[in-house]
Amino acid sequence: MEGIPSIMRRSSIAAVAAIGSVSLLLAGCSKADDGTGDGKAKAAGADAATKHMVNASTKKGGTVTYAMSDVPDSFDPGNTYYAYMYNFSRLYARPLMTFKPDAGEKGNTLVPDLASAPGKASDGGKTWTYTIRKGLEFQDGTPITSKDVKYAVERSNFARDVLQLGPNYFQQFMQGGDKYKGPYKDKKGKGLDSIETPDDNTIVFHLNQAFQEFDYLVATPQTAPVPQAKDDGIDYVKHIVSSGSYQFQSYQEGKQAVLVRNKNWNPKTDPLRKQYPDKIVVNLKVNQSTIDKDLQAGDTLIDLQGKGVETQTQAQLVNDKSKLASTDNTYGGRLVYMAINTTQKPFDKVECRKAVEYAVDKVSVQTAEGGAIRGDIASTVLPPDITGYKKADTYATPGNKGDVAKAKDQLKACGKKSITTTITARSDRQEEVDAATAIIESLKKVGINASLKQFPSGKYFTDYAGVPAFDKKNNVGLMMMQWGADWPSGYGFLQQILNSKAIGTSGNTNLSYLSNKPIDKLLAQSIAAGDENQRNDLYGQIDQAAMDQAALVPLTYFKILLYRSPYATNLVSTAAFSGQYDYLNIGTTKK
Repeated sequence: MEGIPSIMRRSSIAAVAAIGSVSLLLAGCSKADDGTGDGKAKAAGADAATKHMVNASTKKGGTVTYAMSDVPDSFDPGNTYYAYMYNFSRLYARPLMTFKPDAGEKGNTLVPDLASAPGKASDGGKTWTYTIRKGLEFQDGTPITSKDVKYAVERSNFARDVLQLGPNYFQQFMQGGDKYKGPYKDKKGKGLDSIETPDDNTIVFHLNQAFQEFDYLVATPQTAPVPQAKDDGIDYVKHIVSSGSYQFQSYQEGKQAVLVRNKNWNPKTDPLRKQYPDKIVVNLKVNQSTIDKDLQAGDTLIDLQGKGVETQTQAQLVNDKSKLASTDNTYGGRLVYMAINTTQKPFDKVECRKAVEYAVDKVSVQTAEGGAIRGDIASTVLPPDITGYKKADTYATPGNKGDVAKAKDQLKACGKKSITTTITARSDRQEEVDAATAIIESLKKVGINASLKQFPSGKYFTDYAGVPAFDKKNNVGLMMMQWGADWPSGYGFLQQILNSKAIGTSGNTNLSYLSNKPIDKLLAQSIAAGDENQRNDLYGQIDQAAMDQAALVPLTYFKILLYRSPYATNLVSTAAFSGQYDYLNIGTTKK
């Protein structure tokens, strides 16, 4: 699940980098606002929301305002693949399972959502049965049934020519999934045979192989119900039918989305959502520095992308103890890396890819991203907070600053003295652009000349870096990327960026276009293993195999620095959504 970094300028790094991981507890815990004074909560201490809920409150009313510097890939729960949209979409789209709204690692706990209990596995993990809660309704009062869940999975995973975003796990692992063309081309209207709905409250998934972590898979918004009669493909985003506690009042593409309480949401059928604010407003394409200022002023309560404050704001916060007390700095199960296109000449040769591995000065990249507070230097595919991580450094260089001699040796072994290529980055993420610029300087020293092309986040995977034809035509050999686990296990992290089956004609997240049979085999073997320790050992083997193939250059294990608005209630920074605040029950003390 693609996550979001933030930005930096070299001039403001020194003070920030010296701080490292912000782990001070500077003040006592806050209490919920009692309706007196200015409605602002006292700072709970740095990193408080990574340990427990901050400013807990049952107060109802008011407006919770979100903002983001770009636009989401889509608000459509079946056509999105960003961690922040997985998080936010739960307000109006209930998946079968979800994650408990809790702090830190406790947020990784799976709990039933639309389903009344976790899935029942049979046939050695190849068949999974879920029972849907009774009494559920869409926003228009029509009953939610198992058929609406089946249809949601079919549209999101099998109509890839229409809904190109999101993972394709169901397509890969359902029996007959390789042949089914999706509901828009299904003239008989029967749907996929391997998803059965024997009654309105039961749904059964028949897989082509054992999948021991299937409960994690159905926690994606792709299992949130969609009424077939209301679906018009790519345009469904304009009139999404809510199954959650909020529904869309208005949606202006590229500008704003406004959500209000769903009157047909029944708290008796939903133990997770509390429906605190009257209204939720999402403002789009807001300058990041403006978002940072508005967060501190209380005009915005949440940065939707959860990518953390920009560097200038970061420096201000860490140098002011009173402001630092209102921040949360945490890992989020994410890796910042550069994918190497294994299909683009001359990077189809592993020696040329290894030349890139040795050439990159990772210290300069870390500095470009914002210093140690924004991430530790990485050397593996799996981050340290994902199960299966094993410490290793296949392409170690002195002080992590690159090794020109070794890089040139690999170029020579590749039959090249120099290489000309293109590197891509997202234009609305200055820190990613700055990191790419630092990499370009490193590569130049060994004879690899890379030119930078920038594209907006919202179209990065569908139109540019995730499109094989575009990359081939534009000589794209290197692509900046940040990745967060689809779910908190080695498989949830590795599958969509290393498996050959994840490669399509567009919307790719396997930006390396890695097609390696031994890695594919290990991935299949791992998810079928009933023993967790065995799975974790296999995840470590996959990580090492990917590094041996030099499929990507790990840059940093990403960390975020979030500013915790004093006007926001019920804040927990959760590992399940890359360290972002859990968006399910945020309220406000602001009138």
